[in-house]
Amino acid sequence: MEVAAVRRTVFNEDHEAFRETLRAFIEAEVVPVYDEWFAAGQAPRDFYYKLSELGVFGIRVDEEFGGAGIDSYKFEAVMYEETARAGVQFGGSGVHVLLGLPYIKSLATDEQKKRFLPKFVSGEEMWALAMTEPGTGSDLAGMKTTAKLSEDGTHYVLNGSKTFITGGVHADRVIVCARTSAPTADDRRFGISLFAVDTKAEGYSIGRKLDKLGLRTSDTAELAFVDVKVPVEDLLGEENKGFYYLGHNLASERWGIAFGAYAQAKAAVRFAKEYVQDRTVFGKTVASFQNTKFELAACQAEVDAAEAVADRALEALDAGELTPAEAASAKLFCTEVAHRVIDRCLQLHGGYGFMNEYPIARLYADNRVNRIYGGTSEIMKSIIAKNMGL
Repeated sequence: MEVAAVRRTVFNEDHEAFRETLRAFIEAEVVPVYDEWFAAGQAPRDFYYKLSELGVFGIRVDEEFGGAGIDSYKFEAVMYEETARAGVQFGGSGVHVLLGLPYIKSLATDEQKKRFLPKFVSGEEMWALAMTEPGTGSDLAGMKTTAKLSEDGTHYVLNGSKTFITGGVHADRVIVCARTSAPTADDRRFGISLFAVDTKAEGYSIGRKLDKLGLRTSDTAELAFVDVKVPVEDLLGEENKGFYYLGHNLASERWGIAFGAYAQAKAAVRFAKEYVQDRTVFGKTVASFQNTKFELAACQAEVDAAEAVADRALEALDAGELTPAEAASAKLFCTEVAHRVIDRCLQLHGGYGFMNEYPIARLYADNRVNRIYGGTSEIMKSIIAKNMGL
């Protein structure tokens, strides 16, 4: 007797129709060339125009700027599930929508939105977010990059460097966090501002394209700024309030990491189930052994729990009610579940699980960073503990 799947209420018919379209797109446009992207260490720039034509960049952008005007992250959730299901990534485009768009929508002036959003939707300008510096990591208040206002007040002069910038190679605009004022005695987070920096500006340079353990098709780079002139018109939000803006938008980023990790764990179970049903040892399929059944059953139970947590966080995010502590909890739980599940599913593949030609191997490497970026698991625990009054 077949057991019914766990009931979900988070998606409707529109989301499922989008899922079908996206699945067909992935099979036609991504799967056949993914090995080439993997070898090159990035997706080609023109692929982002195909994503634009599919409409994925404009889902949450207002219609007046060329978008669909749908104020929901649920279509992005479908993308997480479908890319994981196929064992692929969309290059560095994820930061364009998940990280870049919230800052434009919440901080940009009407004039800035008219300049930025049509090109954002069309893929003409790809966006990235530059927070991390070589010596700061999770301590964003310790950043050294500076932006000094010119004497005539027409522009800022940007100097410094950033690292681990996803989408940094192909980016046309980068939201750069920089110090515009010194921290105060009682608030070291004061004095950080955000700028929408044009990557074609003189003095802006891309350093190494970083050689990562996982996420091989996502371009990740070091950036350097030497006396880069940033027009005052490209300041996002108010001067010196950048740390507050970063904290506000981290909830959606951490939800994205949580949901992506859950989707990876779900895909890992699918890959392992298909493999053990086909693989034969000692005259029997690997799936017929009790240990295999127990391992996959335990993994499925963890995936079901992670799905519930991820879906709950998604509903809260769409309602504008996802708190930093809830986002941290979802990220911590889902990424830790994914770590355990993917490891066990790789084990069921035996030696083949260690080969990059199998999606489980790539998934294992891709998943590892989930417990690091967007705030480490240790930082998530600190946020949760503080919310508990500890």
